[in-house]
Amino acid sequence: MEYLLKSGDPAGLKTSCLVVGIYARGELSQTAAELDQASGGEIRRFLKRGDFQGRAEQAQFLYDLPNISSGRLLLIGLGPRKEFTLNAFRKACARAATALNDSHAIEAVTTLPILESESSNLYTRLREAIIAGEGALYRFDQCKSDVEKRPRPIRKIGLFIGLQRKNRLLESAVLHGRSIAAGIHYARDLGNLPGNICTPTYLADQARALGSKSQRLKVQVLEEKQMAELGMGALLSVSRGSRQPAKLIVMEYQGSAADARPIVLVGKGLTFDAGGISIKPAAAMDEMKYDMCGGASVLGVIAACVELAPPINLIGVVPSSENLPDGDANKPGDIVTSMSGQTIEVLNTDAEGRLILCDALTYSERYHPAAIIDIATLTGACVIALGAQASGLLSNDDKLAGELLEAGIASGDRAWQLPLWEEYQSALDSNFADMANVGNRSAGTITAACFLSRFTKKMKWAHLDIAGTAWKSGAEKGATGRPVALLVQFLLKRCGLSG
Repeated sequence: MEYLLKSGDPAGLKTSCLVVGIYARGELSQTAAELDQASGGEIRRFLKRGDFQGRAEQAQFLYDLPNISSGRLLLIGLGPRKEFTLNAFRKACARAATALNDSHAIEAVTTLPILESESSNLYTRLREAIIAGEGALYRFDQCKSDVEKRPRPIRKIGLFIGLQRKNRLLESAVLHGRSIAAGIHYARDLGNLPGNICTPTYLADQARALGSKSQRLKVQVLEEKQMAELGMGALLSVSRGSRQPAKLIVMEYQGSAADARPIVLVGKGLTFDAGGISIKPAAAMDEMKYDMCGGASVLGVIAACVELAPPINLIGVVPSSENLPDGDANKPGDIVTSMSGQTIEVLNTDAEGRLILCDALTYSERYHPAAIIDIATLTGACVIALGAQASGLLSNDDKLAGELLEAGIASGDRAWQLPLWEEYQSALDSNFADMANVGNRSAGTITAACFLSRFTKKMKWAHLDIAGTAWKSGAEKGATGRPVALLVQFLLKRCGLSG
């Protein structure tokens, strides 16, 4: 999709379709009032008929209004003015995008970005309009043999900024919006692919393809032999049950001085998780192809940065494997030695994500990161605690946690912090090794983070548990691309680029 900034008199904009917001009970937005006046009251006359009340996400086309240069108007319901938050704005933009795509307008101009919403500025609304619209139009049809293509999909959208002139900040909002949306799209595509296609090798190849797009991005893939030489016994113990070789994907993006300490993102890349010997129930096991969504989100962030070119050093590390039952697979009671030298008693082979992450975290120490963040579909307990609304956040650094929480609010991709108190650590006590890989049934999200914290003591570290946010089930089944938006917002803020 092409996005352009548009300014001037809305009545004089020459476009196939002009998108205008209407609040509940037919209350006109400022732009709608200007258009109503220019057309001699046509919008108010239509609203008096009662077919369109301005309910949230309601949509209605109007045609051939006098003294209006656009071929048609698309009225979008905004709901009550007092309740028009930034989240409501996002929903309005998403509804407008789907309505336009279903029409025969191949280009349009939307005036929604100049609507004021709670705690937002024009930069934010322009950026979020693009992200919301692209998200609404996303479709995954790569594995379908017969795909019906729309004859005239929407191709160009003008973003109306009123009477003010274009400036660098507003132009950056368009770039940021497009790049974040592309990163989300990329992560969703990877997540939605089935496990027989999206293998660890496939993920590695995608990373290499990203590396070929930018001279700032260097990609290295460690094979099992190299991991064995490094002592990654925890990670390799998981891949033993699979015919697919494990990969450690390392992506180094240099946007700042070579000696500037990087941000490191570590994403769990379990391309399919059957649970190993502690096998999962059959119901909904197909959704375990989404167990690599942490890794997909890291690749999505890297893809966004390739387009954004932010002045920051960023390392993406994705430990990737499958977790399947086999004669050589981990058995409950096995003891493995991690790269850090710490030993782990594997009480449950379905708690494998932390086994591959711990070695990746230890490996990441070599970069002396300014901060390290791991992202993982780690615990069902997080789904029970927070549902699909927020990712779980745990950290050994309150400032880092605060930055991530703030980024979540700003991007609409929220997280919620859980405690990481020392009293929880005893749940991982083992009679036979330095630690067990699981605790008891209580506080499962916290004890999983406690496990990871034992490998991050030398670093400022945060953990995002995205088990409830990475994908949707049911009729809307599919990857969400979260938390790409949160992480890119975090990076932009660190660079001083977020408006």
